[in-house]
Amino acid sequence: MNDSATEPTFEQAQKELEGIVERLERGQPSLDEAIALWERGEELLRLCLARLDAAHGKIEELARRAEPETPFSEPGSGA
Repeated sequence: MNDSATEPTFEQAQKELEGIVERLERGQPSLDEAIALWERGEELLRLCLARLDAAHGKIEELARRAEPETPFSEPGSGA
């Protein structure tokens, strides 16, 4: 799943991961299917964490750009 054109969105990955967790918690899949689901779940988890990390970095960058470079002095402080 390295091709970004075929990667699910964060929301799609999260929804699929939730479905995998539900299936595993119910205990219905066979051993082989459970292992395949677990592997897919790990892949989706890594994708979600990477997307969250990228979003966090972007938000921090936007916050830095929004901060004034030179703080304004308080009114009436004489500065």
